[in-house]
Amino acid sequence: MKRFLIPLLIFIVLVAFLGIGLNLDPREVPSPLIGKPAPIFSLARLDDPSKSMSPKDMLGKVWLFNVWASWCGACRDEHPLLVALSKTGIVPIYGMDYKDTRQDAQQWLDMGGNPYVANAFDVNGRVGIDYGVYGVPETYVIDKKGIIVFKQIGPITEEVLRDKILPLVKGLQTQ
Repeated sequence: MKRFLIPLLIFIVLVAFLGIGLNLDPREVPSPLIGKPAPIFSLARLDDPSKSMSPKDMLGKVWLFNVWASWCGACRDEHPLLVALSKTGIVPIYGMDYKDTRQDAQQWLDMGGNPYVANAFDVNGRVGIDYGVYGVPETYVIDKKGIIVFKQIGPITEEVLRDKILPLVKGLQTQ
């Protein structure tokens, strides 16, 4: 009887772990960067390679940092929402084109609209690694001191924008 008890207990523990894992939302992977300074970089801008973009340029303001690519289907889904948000002027949106070609990215922005104040061009994905990018799109809310306070994995939806991002941005802007 005891020889069946140990395998049964192991099986019950495994089923419990499986049940817990299946109830987790994969879009809510905790980021080790939350509460830490945004990684510093200086990359050429997408629109003008002679100019650069760095998070240092945004110190003193709350901003969104959206990592995207022209080849990304989910980026196409969230893009109209970003364009609409940019027109409100509530928060500036800065982008980083990730592992893409300059021509494809610029053409994509020309067709779909450009919600970004500026876009960094991360052709080899090294800066994306520093930000812990799992895949595109990913969006970060960064406060006035340059601290990452929120990370959205996957496309921003109207619900995420309304319920999480905008209240957070408004609260940070009043601080």
